Amino acid sequence: MGNRLSKIYTRTGDDGSTGLGDGSRIQKDSPRVEAFGTVDEANSAIGMVLAHDSVPEIVRFCLTEVQHDLFELGGELCIPGHSAVQQDFIDRLENELDAFNADLPRLKEFILPGGGQAAAACHLARTIVRRAERRVASLAKNEDVRPEVIRYLNRLSDLLFVIARVLARVESGREVLWDRQRV
Repeated sequence: MGNRLSKIYTRTGDDGSTGLGDGSRIQKDSPRVEAFGTVDEANSAIGMVLAHDSVPEIVRFCLTEVQHDLFELGGELCIPGHSAVQQDFIDRLENELDAFNADLPRLKEFILPGGGQAAAACHLARTIVRRAERRVASLAKNEDVRPEVIRYLNRLSDLLFVIARVLARVESGREVLWDRQRV
């Protein structure tokens, strides 16, 4: 492994710039930093899901793998020209998605974010992943971004939606359905 930080603050970003993995410096509000920063935020949100004791081991294993993937995906975005996310990452997400979805009832209504603390946290993680996907799509308008990165984030948000459904059943036995006629 490369150099480890022994001192956390460097003061090099005090001018509003940050260092990329290739040693170059860019502004902290650049589309590239927005993209990998939002991926980091999504990874942290998944950590919040995993902090709940109610998360079944099979979900815990899946989301821990996702956290490792997101770290690599963020590295790819942080190092222009670097390639980390592969098609097998996406294939694994699709397999997990199909497996988790197999036992769920068909959707007939929209689902509101909720159903328990872990389920709600998973919905929040899903929306952050969607934002990361938008940030990466914006970056891709002006810079090279491999299509696997966007496909991975798209599939991940689908997986998090399905896992939120699973967690709602584990925590409260049901999902919160949208009902415009509730009043």
